[in-house]
Amino acid sequence: MTKTLFIDGAAGTTGLEIADRMAGRNEFTLVTLPDDKRKDAAAKREALNDADFVILCLPDDAAQEAVAMTTTAKTRIIDASTAHRVDPHWAYGFPELSGAQRDRVAGARLVSNPGCYPTGFLGLVAPLVAAGLIPSDWPYSVNAVSGYSGGGKALIERFEGRDGSGGADIGFRAYGLDLHHKHIPEMQIHAGLALPPIFSPAVVPAFRGMMVEVPLPISVMPGSDSPD
Repeated sequence: MTKTLFIDGAAGTTGLEIADRMAGRNEFTLVTLPDDKRKDAAAKREALNDADFVILCLPDDAAQEAVAMTTTAKTRIIDASTAHRVDPHWAYGFPELSGAQRDRVAGARLVSNPGCYPTGFLGLVAPLVAAGLIPSDWPYSVNAVSGYSGGGKALIERFEGRDGSGGADIGFRAYGLDLHHKHIPEMQIHAGLALPPIFSPAVVPAFRGMMVEVPLPISVMPGSDSPD
């Protein structure tokens, strides 16, 4: 049976990527709004409540507004923003974290899509913490670099020089230096950590890709097993 899918924020970078990937799948019918109706509240509310599945590709505030507009219990929502990633009423969409997490995601009506950096961090750290191989109360640090496509249209235009800023001269650019990056609570909570990790992200002149490193000084970490 064909299901209907509405991408709210389909004109953005993430929405366009999702629409492109869904184009070849015949089990979904994509619901779209005309350009002049994309910001029409009534049209948006109707699309949200009529669809079987909704993917939110919106800023946090707009994602929360869209959820509030969705009043029918049949609509299943996947939120790509950071708005609901630590909300206990939402299933965190990283089924590989555990068998229980896989079951929860499969049966949930509300699913928050994991962040890019947290996916790398949690994939490395969460299984080791859960197995008791490394402590949950250690002050972990995470160093990560990513391509610029994750920054959306504005950052893409800047790195590619299409905004008049001479993007070709941009190299390694660190950010989040105040240690309050919005991904940190997501990393801490879903890894089961007592302390927030020290997160040092950077963006480099590559369109796509990511590298995440978490140093583990095993020799001084209490209760840790040898890497051997």
